[in-house]
Amino acid sequence: MEYNLKDIFECFSAGGTFLNGGPFGSGHIHDTFRIVTAESDRDDYILQRLNNKIFKNIPELQDNIERVTRHLNLKLSAMPGSDPKRECLTLIPAKDGRSWIQDREGNYWRMYIFISDHRSYNIVDTPGKAFEGGKAIGRFQAMLSDLPGAPLSDTIPFFHDIEKRLETFSRILKEDPAGRAAKVSDEVEFVFQRAEEMKIILKLGREGKIPVRITHNDTKFNNILLDKDDKALCVIDLDTVMPGYVHYDFGDAIRTAANIAAEDEKELSRVRMDIKLFEAYAEGYLSETRNTLNEVEKDYLAFAPRLITFIIALRFLTDYLDGDNYFKIHHEHHNLQRARAQFRLVESMEEQYGEMRKIIQKLV
Repeated sequence: MEYNLKDIFECFSAGGTFLNGGPFGSGHIHDTFRIVTAESDRDDYILQRLNNKIFKNIPELQDNIERVTRHLNLKLSAMPGSDPKRECLTLIPAKDGRSWIQDREGNYWRMYIFISDHRSYNIVDTPGKAFEGGKAIGRFQAMLSDLPGAPLSDTIPFFHDIEKRLETFSRILKEDPAGRAAKVSDEVEFVFQRAEEMKIILKLGREGKIPVRITHNDTKFNNILLDKDDKALCVIDLDTVMPGYVHYDFGDAIRTAANIAAEDEKELSRVRMDIKLFEAYAEGYLSETRNTLNEVEKDYLAFAPRLITFIIALRFLTDYLDGDNYFKIHHEHHNLQRARAQFRLVESMEEQYGEMRKIIQKLV
């Protein structure tokens, strides 16, 4: 669909004059555009049409992001040598004072300052990059550990709640709407063998042994911007920033950054967690969070990648059984292929779990 980007841009209190705009990035949720301004001494911008089918309450979503970016900006401004405009997303207010607008067609829009001269990667190919990624997420969590006020809103309720995911899986398995349950008996056995163990993080939270904190909840590596020297710069894509356990962020980061194969790798013998990338990421992460996390949180960091990889695999398998209604697929059995690859990654983590625990113990 064509949008009048100039008219939308001019609804925001931006500096500079609209020169041109076009699609930007590879995101699958929102429509994202880069706006170039005519003046060389003015910022460029990222303009986004928000997907309100996935995010049902845009004002709550934007309130979360306003509070988080304001707090990060204040923290960074107090640090000598920091550059808040590059190290933190900056929302541009609309001319009515809100952080978003709604156009005549009912579409929701927001705008950020564009962070120039950055690098982002889909694949982590060196321990140095893994370290910087861990450092970025660790710093993000540590700086938000004292965010004042009421808890943030849940933008996607029960997003990493393993109990809810298992309940949904069991219901869909029983109903078998796509007639596929007979094809996945090995995968179903894999799930139920591990189901109780996977509830440990939720149990620790209920017992008060680990606190609910502010977490990003989508820590794939391309949501971290590095600078031209591949040093940690900024964490982006804040739509799922909400209350959670630190293990969700650490676990998903390792799932995506330390897997040497594709998320949907068909040849399962290729799927493996690289322990060197795990160690480098953990070192960077703990360099920022060592003084923020409690001892129980630290003790369960090594378990976190197993949990989140299991949850993602379970979601793929559930969607497969349900007839592929959530994830986009490229062939009939794509979700099953994804689930099998992620279950194999869980096994790789289980095989290296003793070493993972030793690494964390050494680093804390």
